Amino acid sequence: MTIERFAAFRALHRPGRPLLLPNAWDHASAAALAARGHAAIGTTSLGVAAAAGRPDGVGATRVETLELARRLRGVPVLLTVDVEGGFDDDPAAVARYVGELAALGVVGVNLEDGRPDGTLAPASLLAAKVAAVRAAAPGVFVNARTDAWWCGVRSPSAEARRRAAVCRAAGAHGFFVPGAPDEEIGALAAEVGLPLNVLYRPGGPDLAALGRLGVARVSTGSLPFRAALGAALHLVDAVAAGREAGLPPAPGYAEVQALAGGPAT
Repeated sequence: MTIERFAAFRALHRPGRPLLLPNAWDHASAAALAARGHAAIGTTSLGVAAAAGRPDGVGATRVETLELARRLRGVPVLLTVDVEGGFDDDPAAVARYVGELAALGVVGVNLEDGRPDGTLAPASLLAAKVAAVRAAAPGVFVNARTDAWWCGVRSPSAEARRRAAVCRAAGAHGFFVPGAPDEEIGALAAEVGLPLNVLYRPGGPDLAALGRLGVARVSTGSLPFRAALGAALHLVDAVAAGREAGLPPAPGYAEVQALAGGPAT
């Protein structure tokens, strides 16, 4: 069953016909996205961390991430989980953790190279983690991510390509390049040798345009979480100011209650 789900998830990565991967941060957001017909969803490490009152990107949400995967077991969706750098620098420990996720039905993980101090982990370390996960959890799609454009690397394009080659050799299934400039996406898709994952950016190319560039997967990242938080602030500010909020219709009580299988009272 796990291998079948992995195969189904992998098949969604079609260069030119990209998978739109919305990112959830709790049970309600995941269940709502699944109810909208999304066959696969990811988690957002920022959303998970912020909801738990913890910082993102510093390896502080190992327990919360695992618990979220456990809560999402009953959601009819293919789930891939953002595990930052794997919550450990020991590849064997990262592989054991991903094995725990796989046992909960998770079909994919993101493994990133960005570090809390704003530098990149050695490419060899990222590759070792990829290889260890592949060996320990063959039913998990490993999406290697480089933060080269976000960490002040002198030549991010060259470094990203180098890391893609190293991760491909280690067995990565996909390669994620958040922050890559729009004008470089087509060349990256053609050159990295793995299904290319990009981060959706408001004002940037839309899904169809990214497909024409050869992209295989488009993630929304933390944007839905931040948009939800922004909408909540906008609503409360409008109420306080005595004006109409002008927001899209919100899901009704019964609709939200149904996401968790509760009675519509």
